[in-house]
Amino acid sequence: MKEIFVLAEHRRGELRDITFELLSLGRKLAEKLDGNLVSAVLGFGVKDFTDKVARYAEQVLVVEDEKLKEFNSEAYQKVLTNILEERKPFLILLGHTSYGMELAPSLSTALNIPLTTDCIGLDFKDGKLQVIRQMYGGKVNAEVSFSEAESYMVTVRSGAFPVEEPKITSGKIIVVPSHLTEEDLAPKRFVEYIEEAKGEVDITSADIIVSVGRGIKDAKNIPLVEGLAKALGGVLASTRPIVDKGWLPKDRQVGLSGKTVKPKLYIAVGVSGSFQHLAGIKGSGILIAINKDPKAPIFRVADYGIVDDLFKVVPVLKEKIIELKQKI
Repeated sequence: MKEIFVLAEHRRGELRDITFELLSLGRKLAEKLDGNLVSAVLGFGVKDFTDKVARYAEQVLVVEDEKLKEFNSEAYQKVLTNILEERKPFLILLGHTSYGMELAPSLSTALNIPLTTDCIGLDFKDGKLQVIRQMYGGKVNAEVSFSEAESYMVTVRSGAFPVEEPKITSGKIIVVPSHLTEEDLAPKRFVEYIEEAKGEVDITSADIIVSVGRGIKDAKNIPLVEGLAKALGGVLASTRPIVDKGWLPKDRQVGLSGKTVKPKLYIAVGVSGSFQHLAGIKGSGILIAINKDPKAPIFRVADYGIVDDLFKVVPVLKEKIIELKQKI
């Protein structure tokens, strides 16, 4: 029976969203193969994590060691190499995160298996694994196939796949010894965790986002769109040109060079829809576009579109929303 293997990622006492995205994807792939989903949790004091992961996977491999309390790619590689050499899963899924990007290349080399990074699509065709990854800054979606191998490794872009409800009450938890020594941690050592300075809002966790693009014309017009976001109970985001002009801070930027978001509702106001921006909203729920150009690329992916001047549409939408909320 073929096995899909997912590495759970956690940081500072919390499982990262990418873990549940990978588990949901892994579940779908395992069902297509009529195989099993297995996940590994490495760390120290991770019982709460294993219980959550066990709702998705048939088996959860737990490696508890104080040397794994903080992420260290050298230590993770040594532990995972032993596990994966023994289990030989068909597919290994890691997040295309700072953890995954540091770990995957050396791990795939140690295991001598093929690796493809930053994937936004995975499927099987004629029983063979094929993935989709973007090239040339997102201008091209390339369908990639692999040379024949016993196992394959893939890193998956955050937000590329939705999180789905778990289907397992509780998978089997298996404790695996780490056998790590102090020498195994060299030459890398964890010194301290420095968290990025947070802005006023975290757009990556917002359920409702109203994003503004070049169609806003001037910085003095941004409060108009921000008013719509507040009326909806959402947050304001933007495309890169708005940030480059200094009209909004960098932490509000959505896209390849900004942040990847996956709100339940995304309203693009005066956003043309460049491929760089669309790459950052792939995991969004409902997408509404407001643009006076009927040929704007954003309309190709929008669920609903309003072809009109945003300066006419936004005030009306805002007032209508306020009116409806008052009736509730």
